[in-house]
Amino acid sequence: MSSSTIIALAAIVMLVLLFMKVPVYIAVLGGSAVYFVLNPSANPIIFAQQAITGVESISLLAIPFFVCAGIVMNYTGVTSRIMDFCSVLTGRMTGGLAQVNILLSTLMGGLSGSNIADAAMEAKMMVPEMEKAGFSKSFSTVVTAVSSMITPLIPPGIAMILYGCIANVSIGKLFISGIGVGAILCIAEMLLTSFISKKRGYVPLRTEKISGKEFAKAAKPAILPLCLPIIIIGGIRLGIFTATEAGAVAIVYAAVLGLIYRELKAKDMATAFKETVTTTASIMLIVSAAAVFSWILTKERIPQQLTEWMMTAIHSKYVFLIVVNIFLIIVGMFIEGNASMIILVPLLAPIAKSYGIDEIQFAMVYIFNNAIGAFSPPMGTLMFVTCGITGCKTKDFIKEAVPYYILLVIVLLLLTYVPICTTGLVSLFY
Repeated sequence: MSSSTIIALAAIVMLVLLFMKVPVYIAVLGGSAVYFVLNPSANPIIFAQQAITGVESISLLAIPFFVCAGIVMNYTGVTSRIMDFCSVLTGRMTGGLAQVNILLSTLMGGLSGSNIADAAMEAKMMVPEMEKAGFSKSFSTVVTAVSSMITPLIPPGIAMILYGCIANVSIGKLFISGIGVGAILCIAEMLLTSFISKKRGYVPLRTEKISGKEFAKAAKPAILPLCLPIIIIGGIRLGIFTATEAGAVAIVYAAVLGLIYRELKAKDMATAFKETVTTTASIMLIVSAAAVFSWILTKERIPQQLTEWMMTAIHSKYVFLIVVNIFLIIVGMFIEGNASMIILVPLLAPIAKSYGIDEIQFAMVYIFNNAIGAFSPPMGTLMFVTCGITGCKTKDFIKEAVPYYILLVIVLLLLTYVPICTTGLVSLFY
């Protein structure tokens, strides 16, 4: 049996298992196992070696650190303090609590790093309050899900850490680029939400101008938590610590906030560590499995062959980018973002580089595509998490989300064809 046939069979087995909703790491390992069983020249020992060495990167230590910091933040009362601050900032805007929802996701993105965690938290906290204020369940659920897309774009997003490790791109530069991209998406969502709210008569939280005293009262408790992204970016840029070490700093900072607010108990810390272990383990199992599959692709020179074919078939980098966008959105509809990233980035990143596309720009376009996939049917994780918690029907969610899908495509095209949107802040800082 030829190598190409074996590779094709391995890929088919992996995809079939993924569509059967088998855990991602088992699906990837299953596809890899087919290759080693059918290929007599492949040493089975390498299977185990790559699975182990795939998770030995120092940069990957940032994942459990930032996951832990985000979980500890949730137990320190930080979320409620930031929500009060968001209410003050957006209180007079049309849409009221819907605007609070979007801004809260943006600010919490700099603390949690996980869009699923953010979506689950806000679905429990914000949607019931939005329904009491007169918003429909479907609109409230859609706003919660689409605003959670901002989280992986804001540092310290886990997706940026994974991409940086896989493609050997500076995580610090990705963090800085993410600030600009996250801000663009936040502003775009707030404008669209304001337009929809105005048509439906969703009123602001208040009509009168807030006094300086009231603003200071709401801002004071939020200042310390909001300093965390500044500390992380500043520390990395000034060379005080690496992106990995920044995760450890974030944990210490979160624990200190817990002591200052007197809301962090020993029981909460034990629970936070348990959640950190389970979340990190699920991510690392995928990374480990993908390392084996990546080794197979490299050994068979698939990335090089694909690059040669793409360069021959597509002569314009702009055409390449639009093809990649369509492909990634379709993939994202069926496969979890981190899993697809680990499989596809080693293939696509070298091709993008050969077209002369900036590595930071391509990284942010890739991550943004993943975020759209998580928001889209039939298997979008953000859609299912929010609908599962709020009780919103999937068909109502999709119908309500149409204007936001159009907005996301417009923002994606902006990031794809206007490089300054992704590289402007990086050039300024570096």
